[in-house]
Amino acid sequence: MSTQVHSTAVIAEGAELGADVSIGPHTIVGPRVRIGDRTRVGPQVVIDGVTHIGEDNVIVGQASLGTAPQDFSYRGEPTMLEIGDGNMIREFVTINRGTVKGGARTSIGNSCLLMACCHVAHDCDLRDGVILANSVLLAGHVLVGERANLSGAAAAHHFCTIGEYAYVGGLSRVVQDVPPFMIVEGHPSRVRGVNIVGLQRAGISEEDIEAVRGAFRRLYRSGVPKKRVFEDMRAQGSSPERVLRLVEALENTERGSKGRHRESLREEFSRLGRERVAEWA
Repeated sequence: MSTQVHSTAVIAEGAELGADVSIGPHTIVGPRVRIGDRTRVGPQVVIDGVTHIGEDNVIVGQASLGTAPQDFSYRGEPTMLEIGDGNMIREFVTINRGTVKGGARTSIGNSCLLMACCHVAHDCDLRDGVILANSVLLAGHVLVGERANLSGAAAAHHFCTIGEYAYVGGLSRVVQDVPPFMIVEGHPSRVRGVNIVGLQRAGISEEDIEAVRGAFRRLYRSGVPKKRVFEDMRAQGSSPERVLRLVEALENTERGSKGRHRESLREEFSRLGRERVAEWA
């Protein structure tokens, strides 16, 4: 099939549409937007800024993608939103492009599901397979790891990291980093257990899951100081890769400010943002 653009859609000169792209009624596409093959864009969608969207995405309708960040520091720089392949973006989702101080790019990976009314703020980084349920709110600079799952109306403080394969319960207030493979819930959220169901659905071996469960018991139930547990796990040398990944994430969190590792990376983000904007200008 050829690319189909509804007669009421407004496609700015300079926009690039791939093969077999569909653009719905009253949708607006800005001049620096690039949309990959077979992507479906529904009605009344706004796509603006330097926004690159990959192949085979479905943007259902009434979404706002690549619009200016809600940040007083933004001065109209050509910052970016990048969306990968095979994502589903539902009604009224808003995703802002980056800021210079945050690295100048907001990024969505592949095969993500963003349900209705989610907000992904400037400079967020969502890795592959992430699920954001209805009305999830991510403040600026949040990293969400591979196949993490945030349930309805959960909200994450800026600069938080939500680890891979983590599960965040509905209505939770996330103000510090969420360790990978864990379930967190509450106001503020805290670790409740291992995301066994999520790990099983991802095809993680039972051996690895049991190793993560053992690490959880030592870290959160034994009463032994975490630093000592970290040292023991590293000294063993035979700890599974996922256990060492959990240890690394927790150590990064402790090195960060206020329980958020990415707080310690502000200068690096700013340097990267200046370099990118100079390249893209």
